[in-house]
Amino acid sequence: MKLYFAPMTCSLSPHIVLRELDIAFELIRVDNKTKRTADGQDFLAINPKGYVAALMLDHGEVLTEGPAIVQYLADQVPGNHLAPANGTWERVRLQEWLNFISSEIHGGCAPLFNAQIPETTKAIFKQKLFKRLDYLAGALEHRNYLQGDFGLADAYLFSVLKWLPFFAIGINDWPALASYMARIETRPSVRAAIEAEANTGQG
Repeated sequence: MKLYFAPMTCSLSPHIVLRELDIAFELIRVDNKTKRTADGQDFLAINPKGYVAALMLDHGEVLTEGPAIVQYLADQVPGNHLAPANGTWERVRLQEWLNFISSEIHGGCAPLFNAQIPETTKAIFKQKLFKRLDYLAGALEHRNYLQGDFGLADAYLFSVLKWLPFFAIGINDWPALASYMARIETRPSVRAAIEAEANTGQG
């Protein structure tokens, strides 16, 4: 199994999940500008969409889109603590969280990375994002994680909230979110994933 990643992107989420589940995998860095992998391949031949994460399975199939990847991984380890079983109400709630994070937080941050968008326009996107962060802070006010114990949605949310400093958004403006991020950052899987991504070179 191979995980194609780029540092400080949403590929951190499946990377954390792989380590939480103790699944053996190879970590391969992608240069987002050149679309070349550290082992010399054309990343567009692996994922024509052109972005990480991409998970190449042992039989050669490639799975993309973070929420799909993490659910696939969790389902490979029955009874794990990261995802409720398929067909349960709790699994539907997990999918609800993954969709919210994907569309409202991940998608909400996307325009803020675009250097061609004027700051006055970005301010409008930020105001919408702030409302979503208010919602998350309220949801986490009296619980440690989104669904009881640390799970797939937390790995994803953690990965995208780490982008906030790039946009001069202070997480401390939402104390519940700041505590949440600090709590997750202490997990061995998270520390190991961040360190591995920092130390995996361009080849």
